Amino acid sequence: GSQEHYGEKCVDDTYLFMLMIVLIILYFLCMRLIWSSHLTISFKRIAVDPDGASPCNDTRWVQKWQSWQSSRPLRRTSLSLGSGFWHATGRHSSRRLLRAIPRHVAQILQADVLWQMGHTGSGVKVAVFDTGLSEKHPHFKNVKERTNWTNEKTLDDGLGHGTFVAGVIASMRECQGFAPDSELHIFRVFTNNQVSYTSWFLDAFNYAILKKIDVLNLSIGGPDFMDHPFVDKVWELTANKVIMVSAIGNDGPLYGTLNNPADQMDVIGVGGIDFEDNIARFSSRGMTTWELPGGYGRVKPDIVTYGSGVRGSGLKEGCRSLSGTSVASPVVAGAVTLLASTVLNRELVNPASMKQALIASARRLPGVNMFEQGHGKLDLLRAYQILNSYKPQASLSPSYIDLTECPYMWPYCSQPIYYGGMPTIVNVTILNGMGVTGRIVDKPIWQPYLPQNGDYVDVAVSYSPVLWPWAGYLAVSISVAKKAASWEGIAQGHVMVTVASPAENDSAIGGEMTSTVKLPVKVKIVPTPPRSKRILWDQYHNLRYPPGYFPRDNLRMKNDPLDWNGDHIHTNFRDMYQHLRSMGYFVEVLGAPITCFDASQYGTLLMVDSEEEYFPEEITKLRRDIDNGLSLIIFSDWYNTSVMRKVKFYDENTRQWWMPDTGGANVPALNDLISVWGMAFSDGLYEGDFTMADHDMYYASGCSIARFPEDGIVIAQTLKDQGLEVLKQETAVVENVPVLGLYQTPSEGGGRIALYGDSNCIDDSHRQKDCFWLLDALLQYTSYSMAPPSLTHSKNRVVPPTGTDRPLPQRLEGNHLYRYSKVLEAHLGDPKPRPLPACPHLSWAKPQPLNETAPSNLWKHQKLLSVDMDKVVLPNVRPYRPQVRPLSPGESGAWDIPGGIMPGRYNQEVGQTIPMFAFLGAMVVLSFFVVQLTKAKSKPKRRKPRVKRPLYLQQQQPQTPHSGKNPTV
Repeated sequence: GSQEHYGEKCVDDTYLFMLMIVLIILYFLCMRLIWSSHLTISFKRIAVDPDGASPCNDTRWVQKWQSWQSSRPLRRTSLSLGSGFWHATGRHSSRRLLRAIPRHVAQILQADVLWQMGHTGSGVKVAVFDTGLSEKHPHFKNVKERTNWTNEKTLDDGLGHGTFVAGVIASMRECQGFAPDSELHIFRVFTNNQVSYTSWFLDAFNYAILKKIDVLNLSIGGPDFMDHPFVDKVWELTANKVIMVSAIGNDGPLYGTLNNPADQMDVIGVGGIDFEDNIARFSSRGMTTWELPGGYGRVKPDIVTYGSGVRGSGLKEGCRSLSGTSVASPVVAGAVTLLASTVLNRELVNPASMKQALIASARRLPGVNMFEQGHGKLDLLRAYQILNSYKPQASLSPSYIDLTECPYMWPYCSQPIYYGGMPTIVNVTILNGMGVTGRIVDKPIWQPYLPQNGDYVDVAVSYSPVLWPWAGYLAVSISVAKKAASWEGIAQGHVMVTVASPAENDSAIGGEMTSTVKLPVKVKIVPTPPRSKRILWDQYHNLRYPPGYFPRDNLRMKNDPLDWNGDHIHTNFRDMYQHLRSMGYFVEVLGAPITCFDASQYGTLLMVDSEEEYFPEEITKLRRDIDNGLSLIIFSDWYNTSVMRKVKFYDENTRQWWMPDTGGANVPALNDLISVWGMAFSDGLYEGDFTMADHDMYYASGCSIARFPEDGIVIAQTLKDQGLEVLKQETAVVENVPVLGLYQTPSEGGGRIALYGDSNCIDDSHRQKDCFWLLDALLQYTSYSMAPPSLTHSKNRVVPPTGTDRPLPQRLEGNHLYRYSKVLEAHLGDPKPRPLPACPHLSWAKPQPLNETAPSNLWKHQKLLSVDMDKVVLPNVRPYRPQVRPLSPGESGAWDIPGGIMPGRYNQEVGQTIPMFAFLGAMVVLSFFVVQLTKAKSKPKRRKPRVKRPLYLQQQQPQTPHSGKNPTV
């Protein structure tokens, strides 16, 4: 009995001991699961999202950018962020994790689904215009040709940029490309010294046309959309059915920073996101600025995709990670190459049809506006379905206008429309998939929905007389009818447009293909606001690069000397606009001369950083308007002819010296405008920190007030003489520099004038410390005649300057402003004003009312015509991503996948299911021991051969699921 009891006690102890071991293993598995998931989340936050980096205008940020500059600053640069940027975003743990979590972008976007269907890019010619490629790189098996268009005697890539781009498109192993069987044509257009010329591109473009290239990737860009030979050649390329994909730029998060050629209608412009589907901080934002000042910009980018920490081919072998829209562009170019290879009838594939398929299939990102994401995130498989059921047609981008939909339709949705306001202009792009050339038949038709108050809206439409190549514009101007002056509500209608194109294969004379598209319009109307709440922004007198050299308003921006962001309330003055809207003001844009607006409707005219001259008629009208109650706020900037000569530079592309034609602002022209009130700005150039009304301020390359009426209010500060520093490299501090002036005009009912010598504190391009509080105070003064006590009783208030101690600034002798001015024309001797142009006159479309209900969801309602995605069947596969797995010591950071095409899939879920399987397996083992222990206690006490127990356990123990092999699909 004692032996039997002792034997059972030993068995129980064994069970308990094994149970304890299982519990310990289970505990460590759970802790490892928690720790690894926490670390992965931490990695995603720190390493992937670059938003935590310093601002883009900070020197430390700029140094992390690996630019590939051409001879002219910001002319055409390569749009990648160096690997140093990516690896420097976190601490050592993040770098280790970065190496342990390869991001194979082709598998993330499910290119392997199309590979399994037999589509690998074969038969498609793809060109990479970049820094070259070495001849014997192991990642490429189908390099058809390498050409060199530079002045260096090599075809090889000395920088790694071109190799990486080519690898994302067509690498056959390790860091897999999208289309490994495509024909790769390498065009070397950048030297190892990061220099390129427009002439090199023109020659290379001609050769690409000769070789009948299908897809061309251009991971470069610059702000010069008026480089006419380059722009015209891009049009010629796309007219020859070359699908051009280009990076939108790395100048985000600032708005109005789109790069050319990605900002062209016929080019697919690509922005960047990270792997958490956040818009990358570096990705440039819209709108296009070609159309300013009279019109409004187009929606760009067209599409966004992964551009942060993407893996691609290394310079000689292996893989590396890079970030930038240079990375996002070849992702789309590779996808386009792969998609083109899936279409049996290649005649259907052209720049318009491919862009239509990409934007119609894109997944919209929540909480992001259209000038950040375009139409959304690339969806390769949906694009495949659309492209393979596509019939030639026209479409619109954006496909609808909804001024109530925020945030996607920002800035249109940020301010309702009202009677008497400046018309809201929406610039829609027409894409014509039927042919390279087309036209709009008759005129677009405006059809308001009567049940939805559509008759309260007036619509005027202007459009491209010819749609070439593949695209054109449709400018829709929306205004409120007089009968809705005091009405509030939603109004709807739509614009019908019919596009015709010559039928290429139609032997009949005059044969045409036609396509009719509908543009739904939905607006919010409010009663006309009071005059005091309405601000008019002067856009007409803002000039920028291109075409001329207009320097930055902050001379500290030496690495970025050109003022090229448009100076619009929806580009680099976006934050100021948002602030004014939050304060209840309504901001409208004047894109015509001052003679073209009714001043009785507005409380304040806001002039910021004006570089243009003024017509004599404008000066006369403004004086009359201010006498009748209009108020004026001017934010000026530096102007000094000696400094202007100092900041010239030599442009090797044009072989000319570039000298600015104005300073940060055109101070002599502003002085002509305000001289009747005894006011003037000086040519002093100052900078420094100071405190005003208990607010910290920074004066960045501003001017001072040289003359002001004696009964006005003037605030002075102690600042550094930056002009002396620029000219003689000497430092001097100047006390009592007049920076702010407030004045009530003497006429009865007259308006008020406020002058401030620096615009940088409200400009997103350079702003270090905002002065929105000052703008609020000035608007309280100009709109409501409430002088802020913090300024009127300031200890820094001084006696207004008389301006007799030094001459006022004069225009630079021999300047060429007349070349770019809308006001001046060339004349023997000094330039003279042109005749005053007529004010814009809109021809309102005659409405054709519909007595029917408008669609409720405009976005979902819009689809490509004649596309049935259900007809195109995909294999029954689940969405997969690359496996997350750590690297063993000594293992390469790349995954070597022999044989080119990856046979199976690497599932991101596997990394998460391994701990889950282990947990479930441990629970099964634990349950088994508990059951066995219970049975042993409940059975009669008898001896059992102990030798059987291990054998029984070994035979019956279930196999724990293990992920040593990837689950097959």
